[in-house]
Amino acid sequence: MGLLLGVALAACHKEEQAVVGVAQTALTAEQKAQAAAQAAATERDSQRAALALIPLPTKSMYVDVHEPGAWANPFLSVDAGAFNLRITLADANPSTVGQGTMLRPEAARRQEMQLRPADLVQALIALPPGAWRYGRVIAVAESPLASRKDRPQVRRNLEAAIQQLNDLGIVVEEWPTR
Repeated sequence: MGLLLGVALAACHKEEQAVVGVAQTALTAEQKAQAAAQAAATERDSQRAALALIPLPTKSMYVDVHEPGAWANPFLSVDAGAFNLRITLADANPSTVGQGTMLRPEAARRQEMQLRPADLVQALIALPPGAWRYGRVIAVAESPLASRKDRPQVRRNLEAAIQQLNDLGIVVEEWPTR
């Protein structure tokens, strides 16, 4: 009987240790998750602070712009696997003489880059303030070159990009697909 009682106590003690081990593992995982969430919130706050240097958008400046080529702020075209970001840098010459002519073409200041979705935020933070002529607003559209079978993925990417941009305090002007 004593031997049976000893075995039962040993088994209970092992179960108790297993429960304590599981609880300790869960607590450690929860602490890691909280630390990761806090780090992500801190990073998002620093990203917002970097973009806060760009003034809020002035809708009257862009409300009548209906062509992607006439949009002076960053323009994001979303595809199934990548984003295309088009920016037009500000003219370094403050004089209005010759502006928009062959000597100072706007197309020479236009740049287009292909980004991974994960690099979108860092690319926008790196843009100079002169690329944001309308303020902190970006035009976003689905890529017209995406195949029909890729459309659901393109839409998911577009919605994820809009969520990221909104989290950063960037106003999104969604453009229809042409």
